[in-house]
Amino acid sequence: MSTRARILEVAADLVAESVDGDVSTRAVCEAAQVGAPALYRYFGDKEGLLSAVVDHGFDRYLATKRRRGTGTDPIQDLRDGWDSHVEFALQNPNLYRLMNSPAMRTAPAAALESHQILTRDLERAAALGRLRLAPDLAAQMVMSASVGVALMLVARPSTFTDRSISRRIRDAVHASILTPDGFDPGSAQDTTASSRDDAQLRSTASRLNALLRQSPDQSLSVAETVLLTEWLDRLSNAPTDAPEAGGHR
Repeated sequence: MSTRARILEVAADLVAESVDGDVSTRAVCEAAQVGAPALYRYFGDKEGLLSAVVDHGFDRYLATKRRRGTGTDPIQDLRDGWDSHVEFALQNPNLYRLMNSPAMRTAPAAALESHQILTRDLERAAALGRLRLAPDLAAQMVMSASVGVALMLVARPSTFTDRSISRRIRDAVHASILTPDGFDPGSAQDTTASSRDDAQLRSTASRLNALLRQSPDQSLSVAETVLLTEWLDRLSNAPTDAPEAGGHR
């Protein structure tokens, strides 16, 4: 095992065993039997070491998502992705708290990759006409909600004793960003004509945007594509209670 790998393994073990998930570089050096210069040479500083620990621990979780084919159902992938995310947090509480700690000035690569995978799943859903808004905004909503649930379950287990709350919040968030299977805004019985039109417009704009990203239209210039993407983002992300141009609904 290389010196870098040994330092990383020792640091990961100490984080998992720590009461609060924090470790000192001195403790890591002593346990790995290396001098401080070696640790700083490989990782830069304590934050660099902890960021590497997070990436190391999260790598196995992300491996299953990296191997996933594009032919799978994006809606089921979104459900499974939420559930596996929360389960990872519950199985690795110190690592998860560290991953989302405000003390980490730079987000670990694992966190960024997880967000990118989520966005790609949402883009696939949008291409099928199943997304009510743009994938980027939907990804922010899903990620903030799933991280919030996971942190509460990990940090306050005596208060959040019912783990089914994760599924309930997952379904509520997904209902707010996804159209129902076989969704037809014009047939909805519990909405006004105006809100049905709004829902159809946002869903259509989101789908067109996703399809254009997958297969760019060669007849458009780069500037035109950028402008069209901006317009479609605005249409798909428009608040449902936004006033019309004339100030009326």
